[in-house]
Amino acid sequence: MRFLIQRTRSVSVHIEGVPVAETSRPGMLILVGITPEDTEADIHYLVSKALQLRIFDDEAGVMNRSVLDVGGEVTLVSQFTLMADTHKGNRPSYIRAARPEQAEPLYNKVVEALQERLGKPIGTGRFGADMQVSLINDGPVTIWIDSHNKSY
Repeated sequence: MRFLIQRTRSVSVHIEGVPVAETSRPGMLILVGITPEDTEADIHYLVSKALQLRIFDDEAGVMNRSVLDVGGEVTLVSQFTLMADTHKGNRPSYIRAARPEQAEPLYNKVVEALQERLGKPIGTGRFGADMQVSLINDGPVTIWIDSHNKSY
C-alpha cells in the first residue's frame, strides 16, 4: 500500500461537478494505492506513520508538528495509478494494483482508521469514481510512504 501525502492549505474533491469533500483549513491530502498483497497491518503502519509525520511548522518555522498536533484536516482519495509500473515501454501497467473487489474494502478500512485516530470525520472521494481533485500544496511538501518498503 502506498500513501502520497501532500501538506495542504485547502482541498476540494468534485464528482461530476458536485463537491464531495472540501476544506479551506490546513491539513493533508492523502492519495492511496492498494496492492493485492495489502492487509490491515499495512493500513495500521501507514495511518500511524502519516498522522505522526512532523511536516507542519512550529512557532519557530521548523517542521516539527504533526497533523494531530495542529488539529489539521485530512482528505483521502483512492488512486490505483499510484501502483503504476513504468519500467517497460510508455504505457503504464497497473497489474500491481488490487482489483476493486479487494481494494474497496481496504480503502474503507483506511477511512475508518484515519477517522478513529483523528477523532473526527475526514473528507473522501468516492472509490472508483472519476474525480477532480484541487489543492493548494503548502510548501510544497509532498511525502511518499510505501508499506512494503519500510524501515522501523
